[in-house]
Amino acid sequence: MAADPATLDLILRTARSFDRYTDRPVSDATLAAVWDLTKWGPTSANGQPARVLFLKSPEQKERLRPALSATNLDKTMAAPVVAIVAHDTRFFEHLPRYFPKAPDARSWFEGKPHAGITAFRNGTLQGAYLIVAARALGLDCGPMSGFDNAKVDAEFFPDGRLQSNFLCCLGYGDRSALKEQAPRMPFDEACEIL
Repeated sequence: MAADPATLDLILRTARSFDRYTDRPVSDATLAAVWDLTKWGPTSANGQPARVLFLKSPEQKERLRPALSATNLDKTMAAPVVAIVAHDTRFFEHLPRYFPKAPDARSWFEGKPHAGITAFRNGTLQGAYLIVAARALGLDCGPMSGFDNAKVDAEFFPDGRLQSNFLCCLGYGDRSALKEQAPRMPFDEACEIL
């Protein structure tokens, strides 16, 4: 079963990264629905390391201000919601509950050098799933780097267990502010079948 063309357009082909949003609010129920779709994306050993803080209030978004680059400041502060997509460096503590078919799965990661990259890689995957889920539910997204991770982590995750990866503005995009879509690489330039 494949998605219909309109769905493919909605989530990827004609979806855009937004810098400006309308003043239409994003409900808490919509954010919960975004997570309820996001959580179904696959991760290594069902580790699910992503953690998301949805900042809605001006006071919470203000906490980000010192960490933002000048180019991202205004659009981030004006977005209806800013998601901090992070990962849990100790995700493996939850494996007995979420990967019960392997009772020793925690030992695969705890104290191992690959645990950090596993958390980062799979948290990044879940961040991408979050973007697709948000788009599928009618939200527009503006994912970004361009901020100081260390400052975000010190402000929002001071115990060091969680580490920020990227920010993603969420809302209902102002289409009048969009510029022409940049081209994408064709298959034969980006891929090879061996």
